[in-house]
Amino acid sequence: MINGEKNNVLTKYVNETLRQGRGETDMGEVTIKDIARICGVGVSTVSRAMNNHPDINEETKLKVQKAIEEYHYIPNNSARNLKRQESNTIAVLVQGMHNAFAGDMLTAGELYVKKIGYSLYLQQVEEEEDVMAVAAELVKEKRLKGLVFLGGRFQNLKERWKHLGVPFVILTSLTEEPCSCVYVDDVEESRKMVNYLIQKGHRKIALVTTPDHLRDIGKLRKDGYLKALRENGIEPKEELIRRMDKEEKEFSISSGYDVVSRLLKDGVDFTAVYACSDYAAIGACKAIFDAGKSVPEDYSVAGYDGLEIGRYYHPEIATISQPIHSMIEKGLDLLIQEIKGEKKYQKVIFDGELLEGGSVRNIS
Repeated sequence: MINGEKNNVLTKYVNETLRQGRGETDMGEVTIKDIARICGVGVSTVSRAMNNHPDINEETKLKVQKAIEEYHYIPNNSARNLKRQESNTIAVLVQGMHNAFAGDMLTAGELYVKKIGYSLYLQQVEEEEDVMAVAAELVKEKRLKGLVFLGGRFQNLKERWKHLGVPFVILTSLTEEPCSCVYVDDVEESRKMVNYLIQKGHRKIALVTTPDHLRDIGKLRKDGYLKALRENGIEPKEELIRRMDKEEKEFSISSGYDVVSRLLKDGVDFTAVYACSDYAAIGACKAIFDAGKSVPEDYSVAGYDGLEIGRYYHPEIATISQPIHSMIEKGLDLLIQEIKGEKKYQKVIFDGELLEGGSVRNIS
């Protein structure tokens, strides 16, 4: 069971093993060598502590016992297999090591599943990894009851879905597969934000989004941007639609900075920037500051996601907030219904909320 106290330790351990290239992130499958390394002792010391050997002091015994409990170490194959058979675990796969909602997923998800007798297992998946391959391996290794996918792209995967063998829910609209989904309408919410900028007098609005070849939320938010412009009689200009490079981290602060830096150097005429994430919006602000300009006096900046960091940034970032805790709880609720065989394939759309901030100025 993952809780807030253990989260930092767990995250560090997962990241370390990923860096080592082992690909082993199942804390229930750690070896005696892992326990020894965590405790800073030898393997023989761990073995003697587990067997209550008299030559091991109480402090070391307690340290080893705590590590075993925290990382769910099972000392032999028969016990490990028994544990798998009795598993009542739901795994959450978070695509992207810097996914902004991973922490919220742990907080809201753990509280929810604990009430109904399940445990939650978080698996972070790097951007370039095959999330379906990771999911299939987890299902086999941990005898999962179900899966929740946060982030990722899910198209043309019908046959691979079938082979998972357990119910699953996707927290995104980026799929046409027959499955349960919980999401906000990114097109409509993006349209809402651009309409807000237009109401503030902005008609030359630059967009920071992902490359065109990616069928992701960046594309959906771009569609909402274009829809708002056309509804207001504004012809979209290609020079104002700025895409992150393929090599840049999607929706990161650095990608927002790089895109807007290039925009400013090109001398393009604009009054506002709409970045398809709050992180990219913060990077856009930094690029404007470094160019000797101000936000919002010279340029207004808006984001998307409603991240906490945007509330404490100066100026506070105007954004579209997603009700992520409610979405996570609803996703888990749908999953439990499927596990129990009560309902199947439901889609639930939540409304976002436009949060005004000091990063946008009225120029009308």
